[in-house]
Amino acid sequence: MMIKKGDKVQYIGCSREQILWGNNDDPIGILEIGTTYKVASVDIHSQHTKITLEGFPGRFNSVCFSKEYAT
Repeated sequence: MMIKKGDKVQYIGCSREQILWGNNDDPIGILEIGTTYKVASVDIHSQHTKITLEGFPGRFNSVCFSKEYAT
């Protein structure tokens, strides 16, 4: 799944390991599971990808999100 700036993603939750991998920020208490957010930026690394979301602080592991596709 390739996420790019401007995409809409749904937060599906994160394990402690997914948060700690690559020193990501902890979305617990910031994001709500099942809620859709707009991607502000994408930072691709060799082993993981971090995304930032419009209106929310932090850089989060992309595996904690599912991309929403237009229907």
